[in-house]
Amino acid sequence: METIFVLLPLALLIAAIAVGLFVWAARTGQFDDLDTPAVRILFDDEEPRRTAAPPTPASSTTTTTTADADPTRRTPA
Repeated sequence: METIFVLLPLALLIAAIAVGLFVWAARTGQFDDLDTPAVRILFDDEEPRRTAAPPTPASSTTTTTTADADPTRRTPA
């Protein structure tokens, strides 16, 4: 019998918190548009704008990596 005096107010407190969170979410517009986020994955993103590449400093010395020096390595056509 003593546990009901603890569990009943605890259950009412949890229910009040849940109702309060629901009211807060409804007032702040969390439920305004439920369809757009679900279908947003189906739309293509806009193409990123291409900006001019920053100029690279011209170097008189070039380094050759092992991948560049390997004559058996083929580049995809």
